[in-house]
Amino acid sequence: MIKVGIVGGTGYTGVELLRLLERHPQVELKAITSRKEAGMPVAEMFPNLRGRVKLAFSTPEEAGLEDCDVVFFATPNGVAMQQTRALLDAGVKVIDLAADFRIKDIAVWEHWYKMEHACPDLVAEAVYGLPEINRAAIKNARLIANPGCYPTAVQLGFLPLLESGAVDLGFLVADAKSGVSGAGRKAEIATLFAESSDNFKAYGVGGHRHWPEIKQGLESFAGKAVGFTFVPHLLPLIRGIHATLYARVSADIDLQSLFERRYADEAFVDVLPAGSHPETRSVRGANMCRIAVHRPPGSGSVVVLSVIDNLVKGAAGQAVQNMNIMFDQPEDTALAAVGMLP
Repeated sequence: MIKVGIVGGTGYTGVELLRLLERHPQVELKAITSRKEAGMPVAEMFPNLRGRVKLAFSTPEEAGLEDCDVVFFATPNGVAMQQTRALLDAGVKVIDLAADFRIKDIAVWEHWYKMEHACPDLVAEAVYGLPEINRAAIKNARLIANPGCYPTAVQLGFLPLLESGAVDLGFLVADAKSGVSGAGRKAEIATLFAESSDNFKAYGVGGHRHWPEIKQGLESFAGKAVGFTFVPHLLPLIRGIHATLYARVSADIDLQSLFERRYADEAFVDVLPAGSHPETRSVRGANMCRIAVHRPPGSGSVVVLSVIDNLVKGAAGQAVQNMNIMFDQPEDTALAAVGMLP
């Protein structure tokens, strides 16, 4: 059995981890931490887990995390980097769902996250946990930087185009929309029901923290610098990301076949038939990225539509997928659920 601890179990990614891990046949949940809620039964906070998760929240000091095989950090940015070294020294593998280890350039990370990094040497070691590109490295890793939600949808949508050299690297645009759960489980005016319902808006156009993460990934796919524009929007949804990606075609290539070949062996990327339009509800609750490729007539451009559930393939589901790879489990273990309709 894989002994699992979760640090920060009271947020949306924390409860999503619990929902997925409790049905994993090879997982034993050992600890779920929360300083504020220490002593409260998990099922009291999250009634959907009644009869499934019997643990109570504990403080990190009392949780015995050093006795786990793997610890997930479902915490705000800046927390995991304070505790990861001690866990690694104890032989525990770490999967961080925040951004502490995603960006390799420390100066860039500190610029965007407005804090000093506590362990730059571990950033160099961390493996970026996008299985579709880093499966072999993930298998042998002890520290995983789980990708962000926007970066997952955008990178999977652009990946075949950049690997093949089929597009102009100087003009890549991601117009992406997210449901309000992407902002986390905290009280903020912008995500109140009366503010976000029946409304649609862009934000972070002048600079969003996911921009350098996505750009880093795109440049690794292409092997050179790229010109990349990222515009996020807030949708009046609870779950879901829809990324509309634009590029200029620079090679005569069958783009539909390109995507189908690239993802033919990927259990969690579904390339739809030509002319399709993926919907966020088709992946709700599922660890799936659905993609469609379009060539608008007369434009010389390609448009890629990419949808995920931001809490599953964009966070907790991908983290469990990474854990399965690290511990030689079938990759779809606990992740084979079909999206929920309606």
